Amino acid sequence: MWLWWIGNAVLLLVVVPIVLLLANRVLRPALEIQRYADDILEHGVGVTENLAPVPAVAETRDLVAAAKELALRYVRAAGRLL
Repeated sequence: MWLWWIGNAVLLLVVVPIVLLLANRVLRPALEIQRYADDILEHGVGVTENLAPVPAVAETRDLVAAAKELALRYVRAAGRLL
């Protein structure tokens, strides 16, 4: 019976603190990784919000090309009149 009590004491005084220490060493980096992942998600959403107007750049390019053609046609017609 004494061995059973000694085993319980060893379990309570040695094994449980070691398990808690090891669990702490695993959980602390896992929580830090979670914070980094949340930070990446937050800033990734911010980047996508800032990139939303990028398709308008292609439309602007096309409109500038069209305006350039019209301006050239106008200059040529004005040159013929002068």
